[in-house]
Amino acid sequence: MQYMALIYAAEDADDVDLNTLIQQYTEFGEKAAAAGVLVDDGNALQPVSTATTVRLRNGKAEITDGPFAETKEQLGGYYILDCDTLDTALHWAAQIPSARYGSIEVRPVMQFD
Repeated sequence: MQYMALIYAAEDADDVDLNTLIQQYTEFGEKAAAAGVLVDDGNALQPVSTATTVRLRNGKAEITDGPFAETKEQLGGYYILDCDTLDTALHWAAQIPSARYGSIEVRPVMQFD
């Protein structure tokens, strides 16, 4: 089953410099790929200040700057993991570098036949 690991953290919460963090993410990706659980390389998102939200209300698109909700932690990126169980997906999610100071939300990916 595939699981999406959504990476949340405050944008200024990194506990190491950017180059170190990128290296840690690279190492995580290599380790997860070697284990056969990484579906793709994942992606990081641009800062929340670049977000635009679209809502369809009464047939009209309402477009606003920023994310859907005001929260301290923002969605910063994701991985898609292919794991046999939720416990295995949680094991891998706990190794994502930002889990040290942010949070990783793990959800099964909906499968349509």
